[in-house]
Amino acid sequence: MSEWDKMQDLKDRLALYLVTDERDDWDSLLSICQHALRGGAGAVQLRRKHDSGRSLVELGRALRKLTAAYHALYFVNDRVDVALATDADGVHIGQEDMSLLDARRILGQKIIGVSATTLDEALRAANDGADYLGVGAVFSTPSKEDAKITGLPEFRAIAGAVRSCPVVAIGGIDQSNAGAVLEAGADGLAVVSAVMSAANPEEAARLLRLHVETLRRR
Repeated sequence: MSEWDKMQDLKDRLALYLVTDERDDWDSLLSICQHALRGGAGAVQLRRKHDSGRSLVELGRALRKLTAAYHALYFVNDRVDVALATDADGVHIGQEDMSLLDARRILGQKIIGVSATTLDEALRAANDGADYLGVGAVFSTPSKEDAKITGLPEFRAIAGAVRSCPVVAIGGIDQSNAGAVLEAGADGLAVVSAVMSAANPEEAARLLRLHVETLRRR
């Protein structure tokens, strides 16, 4: 597979990217993830800021098994060690986490995504070899109240400037604004509450995925 084909395949998988929430009920969390995968999510990120390493590994192994059954990608937020222990497809790192270059030395060819809020951060990560960017928060979001807001104009500038890897929008994205984010150049939508808190997670995922597919057909 050529590098271009690899990037196109990654774009397809990242079209709808589910990020887990902090709920205590793991059965509920895994059930929602399964419904989201049925609805069209191509990737799931384990993001739990308060769990112990042991708990993350246990939950991560369950998510690895689940995502594999749906041929979806499984990522771990921040924790390179947990990603290795649970055979994740990769990690997602922020600006204050282990550097991309250090993570690459440890993870080799696994997928590494990097958070970016500004154009400078995005270009630096892309130049350093990020496999994809998670850009935002595009809008304010209840799932991360201290998030820096990128805003739609800055997101559009980043999406227009970065050509070497997919650009995934995150932060406050739901059915009402997904179209605007995609029109601004997003290759994919990363969501938390829009699916994790939905009354019907499978239908919520299906509708968000439809936004992406509809725009791609234009």
